[in-house]
Amino acid sequence: MSPVLPGRALAVAATAAALIAAAAQTAPAAPAPAAAPVAAVNKVLVIGIDGTVLDRVKVADAPNLNGLMAQGLTARSTLYANPMAATSSGPGWSTIATGVWPDKHGVKDNSFTGKNYTAYPDFLTRIENAKPALHTYAAADWEPITSTDQNGPIFSPTVDKRLSLKGDRDGYGSEDPKIAAAASAELRDQNPDAAFVYFGEIDHAGHSSGAASQEYLNTIGRVDKLVGQLLTAVAARPTYAQENWKVLVTTDHGHTDAGGHGGSSIQERGTFVIAKGAGIAAGSVRGDVRLVDVAATALQQVGVPTAGLDGVPLDTPDSDPFDTLRPALQARVDETGIPAGVKGFTHTPPAGWSVDNSKMGTGGVTEWAGWAFATDEFWSQSQRDQWRELNVRSRDVFAVADSDEWDDKSHTGTFDSTLVTPKWPVTGGTTRTLAFQTHYRHEAGQSAQVLVSYNGAAPSVVKNYTADAVAKGEAITLQVPAGATDVQVRFRYSGTNNWYWTVDNVTLG
Repeated sequence: MSPVLPGRALAVAATAAALIAAAAQTAPAAPAPAAAPVAAVNKVLVIGIDGTVLDRVKVADAPNLNGLMAQGLTARSTLYANPMAATSSGPGWSTIATGVWPDKHGVKDNSFTGKNYTAYPDFLTRIENAKPALHTYAAADWEPITSTDQNGPIFSPTVDKRLSLKGDRDGYGSEDPKIAAAASAELRDQNPDAAFVYFGEIDHAGHSSGAASQEYLNTIGRVDKLVGQLLTAVAARPTYAQENWKVLVTTDHGHTDAGGHGGSSIQERGTFVIAKGAGIAAGSVRGDVRLVDVAATALQQVGVPTAGLDGVPLDTPDSDPFDTLRPALQARVDETGIPAGVKGFTHTPPAGWSVDNSKMGTGGVTEWAGWAFATDEFWSQSQRDQWRELNVRSRDVFAVADSDEWDDKSHTGTFDSTLVTPKWPVTGGTTRTLAFQTHYRHEAGQSAQVLVSYNGAAPSVVKNYTADAVAKGEAITLQVPAGATDVQVRFRYSGTNNWYWTVDNVTLG
């Protein structure tokens, strides 16, 4: 090949440069790198409406509250009763705010004697302690919620901004509209990450006119408009499109038809949680939600740990096999104190479980002839004020052996029934933890035992109850013997006209 002359080389280079420039002018521009998606900012609003009965909300002119139910979750729940705490506002709002039951937060009535907010602070204070850069807000016209008087505050001074008005509870003289106006401005124009807003007028209507009255319905309608103000304020935020809001609505206690609360009736103990937000199915209804879950859900929404709480976030999966029995629950047979329309018990165990009644006497009250599976609404109404209302750490459907109620009808023999788990796989030489929630009331003449057997061998006792175990979580360490490949657990209860034992959420960890 002939060598390229210097002049020709320059010409070739010039021609190549021209072609490259022309191609650059005619070729489409390379796309710019895609911008990373902006993560939505999680925020939460909890609306507390004092003394509100869910069934009355459903029939009231309350489009905002009923709209939230249609767009999200509705969950009925029940409270404790004395001696754990009265069904009054102090214990109720303390339970909602702290995410633990009264046996931990210490508030048993409106005197606030024994309060332990230092160990169990409100959820806004927990947020401030964990993430001080987040903005928190609380507004109420019942002084113990946000004021610094001797009874409160339930929401501590650590909260960034608190509004406390003195509600006179005099019908239209309620401070609720002022609370709504101030809170709406805060939600719309400022930047709260977590907020609690309280309305109290419905409780006043319950006391003055009764929950069955038209005035109670009218008051629900008025407060519903205030709830609508808050929802409108959130949606009107300039940054709303970049935010992920979770809204929860709840109440501290119920009311009797004639008016009043504080006692152990199911009307006074009735509460609810309504929730709307990402991950919550529209129109969903659940029976496993408790009042303590409000704080846990609010904390999780803004990324704050919930360890140590009795509550669990709403999106926590329900893996309890007893809860699968809800569609099969029946109405009363022999019991007379339970309303006829309440479906709340069955003797059919969940798949893999069994009940051994080979030593069980015959006759007695049908509902409690051996281990049964029941709801709190059903079981606690079988006989009030005998601590059945204290079974707060069970959820939805739980197992119950009740020799006291069984004895209320003639029978032969004694109560002696054993609840048996499936066989669970284990590895020999390891340690496993048997965990469950329980509520046991003891007296002489009855027996309650937890037994385990490996590979079908004779069961041995790992727990023997000799004293009350009121609404507590159990964790029993099992030393799995060498060569074992499965374990089976038995809960044996015996007695006659004694007390009872409940078991729930049994797991092998």
